[in-house]
Amino acid sequence: MSTDRNWNALRLVEGRLAWYRPDSDGAPVFLDDDAERQRLLELLRSRQAPVCFAAPATAVRLQRMPITAEEKKHLAKSLPYMLEEQLAQDVDTLHFAVQEIAPLDYGVAICELTHMEGWHSLLSELPVTLWLPEPLLLPWREGEWCLLLERGQALLRTGLCEGAGLERELTDALLQSALAAGSEPDALIVYGDDQEADVALVPPALQDRVQWRRGNLASALLLADDLGQGLNLLQGAFAPRLPLEQWWQDWRRVAALFGAAVALQLLATWADYAQLDRQNLSLRGAIDSSYRQANPRGAVVDPEKQLSRQLNDLRGSDQSSGFVGLVAQVGAVLAANPGTSIASLNYSQRAGEMRLNILASDYGAVERIREAIGASGLEASLENSNAQGDGVRARLRVAERS
Repeated sequence: MSTDRNWNALRLVEGRLAWYRPDSDGAPVFLDDDAERQRLLELLRSRQAPVCFAAPATAVRLQRMPITAEEKKHLAKSLPYMLEEQLAQDVDTLHFAVQEIAPLDYGVAICELTHMEGWHSLLSELPVTLWLPEPLLLPWREGEWCLLLERGQALLRTGLCEGAGLERELTDALLQSALAAGSEPDALIVYGDDQEADVALVPPALQDRVQWRRGNLASALLLADDLGQGLNLLQGAFAPRLPLEQWWQDWRRVAALFGAAVALQLLATWADYAQLDRQNLSLRGAIDSSYRQANPRGAVVDPEKQLSRQLNDLRGSDQSSGFVGLVAQVGAVLAANPGTSIASLNYSQRAGEMRLNILASDYGAVERIREAIGASGLEASLENSNAQGDGVRARLRVAERS
């Protein structure tokens, strides 16, 4: 049984659209009244209580249909033609809806397309997304049938997706037809307002199984199974489309959270960019300052590129890396011998050697420098030397040791 007792049903009564409310005494409210129609529309928009449309039983045929595993693969397309021989109409003029009862067992609802189109037009302003054949609004349990006698009509439910409806005077024929289908109930639950008259309509074969109850559609709805799981006629071309307003109502919170997340991410990205921009300006200032110190007389156009080009000139190749190594080692030796300085130097990339003109205090200092350079792992030879003022000017040849 359903735990939800608040189902509202819309139903055609004598050609007029009527609203059966769970809080009423069972009498329908006709929606010709604009105020009641607006009240229903607000209920539908708020979705505070479920609402279904009860499609007239006389316009919808219900049956159970076993199928094979192969037929199940293409059921949506092949169903009309599987039933074609059982129908007296062109299948192209009919609408079909199905519901799985078991893996290879389906309930099928069949009605004319013109009926579906007419109901669709009637409910165009009311966003009702569940259309059930009238018999399926009645409560049902395994082994029971449910019969409703109301307003000159008889509604019968015999299974999960099975039932029918006829005029009240044809109740006997309705029940006899159900018996002829090959099944019999353990109990026949009858809802009506006159026990003697209602039971008199039941064929003798079922008289001893009748359980009469005073009630109508509204009271039967309170005991109905979960209608939301019923055989919905809104399938195929009539499947409900989610209105933009309802879509936005469902998703606006998600959209707001997403927008907030995007805004925070953009803010964080902007903050990172601003910080990197400040660091970039600071770095460029440092590069500019360094270049001016290294080249006080040079014009500053793009200090980063200018420094890079000068460094490449010094160490951008294998040969220049040799020059840097020689200068570093010779410089360390000269630094350890105060009073000695370089007057000039010349480096040959092809020969991989450097010639130094140095100024020393005496010949002994020149010899000590030559020996120190040799001790550092380089080859050093004295090419010439001569007195110059109070000191000595000497020319040394320095190269990597072979």
